[in-house]
Amino acid sequence: MNNKTNYISFWLSQAVSELGSMMTSYALIIWAYQQSRSVMQVSLLTFFTFAPKAITSFFIGGFVDRHDKKKIIMLTDTASALCSVIVCVLLYTQKMNLSYIYVINIVLGVMEAIQSPASSVALGLIVPEDKYEKISGLSSISENVSVVLYPMLASALMGFFGIASVLMFDIATFLFAITVMFFVIQIPKESDPEEEEGMFDGFFGGVKFLKENKGVLYIIICMTLMNFLSRLSYENILSPMILARSNDNEMVLGIVTSFIGAGGIVGGVLVSTLKMPKNKVKMLFYSAALSFAFGDLLMAFGQNVFVWSIAGIAASLPIPFTMAAQSVLIYTNVREDIQGRVFAVRNAMKFAAIPMGILLGGALSEYLFEPFVNSGTEVSSMIVRLLGNTDGTGMAIMFLCTGITGFASCMLLSRSKQVKELSMPVEEDETQAA
Repeated sequence: MNNKTNYISFWLSQAVSELGSMMTSYALIIWAYQQSRSVMQVSLLTFFTFAPKAITSFFIGGFVDRHDKKKIIMLTDTASALCSVIVCVLLYTQKMNLSYIYVINIVLGVMEAIQSPASSVALGLIVPEDKYEKISGLSSISENVSVVLYPMLASALMGFFGIASVLMFDIATFLFAITVMFFVIQIPKESDPEEEEGMFDGFFGGVKFLKENKGVLYIIICMTLMNFLSRLSYENILSPMILARSNDNEMVLGIVTSFIGAGGIVGGVLVSTLKMPKNKVKMLFYSAALSFAFGDLLMAFGQNVFVWSIAGIAASLPIPFTMAAQSVLIYTNVREDIQGRVFAVRNAMKFAAIPMGILLGGALSEYLFEPFVNSGTEVSSMIVRLLGNTDGTGMAIMFLCTGITGFASCMLLSRSKQVKELSMPVEEDETQAA
């Protein structure tokens, strides 16, 4: 089997499986809210998913580096599918309750924390170096298509056939993915595994590597910051802000959300089809800076669906370029035998930042910025004149803050000497070739 068929099959199977998993998570959140009518219960579901991801990432890196990546992916996929089967049984026997969902979310979080670095390393092994950008573009397309589709598909299935139909769909996607993984995908074997390590040695091995390779560390810090700021704003207060500033117009929210997904899809198509800039450092930080500058700031200043839609495209279209550049820089600057450790450290930082962003975003909006807007001070009056005197202006300030913080951070990190050195091997090769 040729390399192209191998990595395209890997991407497709994982994309389909991820769609099923996202639909199940969405369906369980809806079910939990319908049963409890408690926003706190829904927040706890998120917590019980991300907390085990962060904790597991601290000690899973060495395990991933020492063991067969294909087996890890298949076993974790199987465990996740069994969780869906268990939920189906609990629903059928009418024994389903929130306590079981918390436990299931913990198991799903652990499985994702194990599978994520294994999938990342496997991708680096089966994708030729000159195709990193292409596969990253395809991943961006599938991720954004899933973001657009999973709420609609899950809602439709639940509406017509109940939550069990969503779980059965998830199981079907698992069967597809596991079949492709077993019969089609070939992941090259690495060198003989190292000696066994202590539980946290793998994590600290990744930390040690990053301390010695500051350029890679700064890239991971940048991506963690982007995740944090995204949860602080887009994935947390975007919906209530637009509803508040559009007189609870759900159609406006749907249009803006669709444009955000469409921007990500277009960006993925461009990354997978166009020739990318040779300087991946500039590509990473400049594309991220553009997303913050034009996306977040326009979202803050906008007061109608037209401006918000443009902001949504401006925010999401550059992200596939950022992700592609990140992939190339990490894969080409981290040895294969330590990639699992490095990806585990990256995931630990990312999974810790996500719940922090979600909790902090809601608190800042409700207890700081909204009261500040209504305080009547000279500064607050000036902000209101800039952003508009409407409900939700305090949440708009959040986007103003994330836009300025994100843009400044990306530009500052792009000037780091250690980061700039990451592109030097490519430049030296080109000089020698000339």
